[in-house]
Amino acid sequence: MLVRDVTEVRRRDRALVTKDATIREIHHRVKNNLQTVAALLRLQARRVETPSAKAALEESVRRVASIALVHETLSMSSDEAVEFDGIVDRVAAAAAEVGTTASKVAMRRKGTFGVLPAEMATSLVMVLNELLINAVEHGFPEIDGVGAVGEVVVSAHRQRKELHVTVVDNGTGLPEAFDAERSGRLGLQIVRALVTGELSGTIELRARPEGGTEAVLALPLTKR
Repeated sequence: MLVRDVTEVRRRDRALVTKDATIREIHHRVKNNLQTVAALLRLQARRVETPSAKAALEESVRRVASIALVHETLSMSSDEAVEFDGIVDRVAAAAAEVGTTASKVAMRRKGTFGVLPAEMATSLVMVLNELLINAVEHGFPEIDGVGAVGEVVVSAHRQRKELHVTVVDNGTGLPEAFDAERSGRLGLQIVRALVTGELSGTIELRARPEGGTEAVLALPLTKR
């Protein structure tokens, strides 16, 4: 007869289950708090009459909501990682609604992001949110009541230990003498800060020969 004491093993198993449940609950509460903040900002935006202030509040709502999406997914996950494709699709769908009623922009995703760690997902979803909204707002403006019909494509593929992401649109393209590093747009400043800082990656914004704009990101999948 062989007798084995598994008390310690069982205790560790229970501790792990409790820890996982606690982490999921934290993400759930963070998601709820972020959604509350977004709702308050949305209410404030409705009461503001100054167009620039109203637009700034609406942009803040979208930024907070995109982060809440990550925490919502994490609250249903058993570990600190998320399937990112679904998050990108939801952010893209929300960005498509930002354009004017006369402008029709289709969003499409090519390839797969796969599973990403929570820390990377939180920063990347903000980057993509800014790039997609920027493409819709500036790539397909409403001119004399006539809206542009266009497409924005988000592509992703993994190459060795890097995630390569491109956001391409067939809109009006970049202004002449455009310099992304000196741009005063808050959205692009957020993108550059997150990509080069939190994500330790690189980004390039360039005009496409056939028309439109292309944002190219190279992000390490492991910390440098």
